[in-house]
Amino acid sequence: MFEKILIANRGEIALRVVRAAREMGIGTVAVHSTADADAMHVRMADESVCIGPPASPQSYLSVPAIISACEITGAEAIHPGYGFLSENAQFVQIVEDHDLTFIGPSAEHIRVMGDKITAKDTMKELGVPCVPGSDGGVPDLAAAQRIGEEIGYPVIVKATAGGGGRGMKVAQTAKDMENAFGTARSEAKAAFGNDEVYIEKYLTTPRHIEIQVFGDGKGKAVHLGERDCSLQRRHQKVFEEAPGPAISAEERARIGKVCADAVAKINYIGAGTIEFLYEKGEFYFIEMNTRLQVEHPVTEGIFGVDLVREQIRVAAGLPMSFAQEDLQINGHAIEVRINAERLPDFAPSPGRITQYHAPGGLGVRMDSALYDGYSIPPYYDSLIGKLIVHGRDRVEALARLDRALGELIVDGVDTTVPLFHALLQEEDVHTGRYNIHWLEDWLDKQMPPG
Repeated sequence: MFEKILIANRGEIALRVVRAAREMGIGTVAVHSTADADAMHVRMADESVCIGPPASPQSYLSVPAIISACEITGAEAIHPGYGFLSENAQFVQIVEDHDLTFIGPSAEHIRVMGDKITAKDTMKELGVPCVPGSDGGVPDLAAAQRIGEEIGYPVIVKATAGGGGRGMKVAQTAKDMENAFGTARSEAKAAFGNDEVYIEKYLTTPRHIEIQVFGDGKGKAVHLGERDCSLQRRHQKVFEEAPGPAISAEERARIGKVCADAVAKINYIGAGTIEFLYEKGEFYFIEMNTRLQVEHPVTEGIFGVDLVREQIRVAAGLPMSFAQEDLQINGHAIEVRINAERLPDFAPSPGRITQYHAPGGLGVRMDSALYDGYSIPPYYDSLIGKLIVHGRDRVEALARLDRALGELIVDGVDTTVPLFHALLQEEDVHTGRYNIHWLEDWLDKQMPPG
């Protein structure tokens, strides 16, 4: 087992890794920018190293600075958290070239799954169901129009190197294709430096379902059920739950086995998530995230496992501590993402926290790096906390979420808490009758007071 690991991240996820490592008796090194000198993850880690100024490219994305921090402190492994360098294959290769261990998948698996076309082709070969669409990148408008006619409108044009909703445009009809194709390519070029796009059938009322998988890197893998992440704004998840309210036990077992078998075949190591659009009983692969997900706590809640602990174990060469037959769902869990944003326009709201109180009680977990007096810097993602609740069933989990939101105090900045208070008044949320378009349609009609 490792004696010391470095956490190449910040905020609540860095603190999450510190906690898991401490329970395992492993020393931790926090890296931070000058803007994060007083951050909670810096205070809680055993050691800390300043790696640069506030701008991410000069600090959290600076590979030389992170490798140097490992050499200075004697850390043997790096946990990337999510975001930043967590899915950067070149970074993983550099880590390994310096005789350090990357706590996550191999560089090759990250590289394959990081390109949407290659990932789709790979999943097809592994028996994972995919959305009908183009075979690879689409070279020009004429080809795009031909594919649109073949698979039928509406279709969606997507950047091959895309993510977060950038480089994605829908063509409802043939006459929309020219604008959708051109705009998607322009956005992709600007955002990713790569204007290659591909085309898929656009499903009109799908849910966003993701399967949590975990492999030991030696041909063994399990699935830990699904999460429903359909409540989204601009392709960004805001409300996640497990198990999915629209998925049957039979569907879960079927798609879960397909996913576990797929990652076992490629000797995948660590945590990963295979994401699908789900409509009318069918699953359609959209991408694989080769890292820990923001919403991993809901899976931990219903299975009673520590996914970060497990990541560290398998990276150190130990076997997984559970088998598929050990994984039995217990109850229901929900996570809401608390952002420092001003409603109704969701503009970032950095600033000083004048008062903070985390909710508690049975079945309540608050993953946050906030504290009284902390100043949220304006340089990074606006996520400031994740409120996770667990109940015996979905009804109890929703009631517990409502209660916990009422206890949460974050003064000094605007947050998205009023959004969740409003959502919990909606019948569709209580019945689970929503799809990936529901939240944006709802926001267009009404918005909770800021």
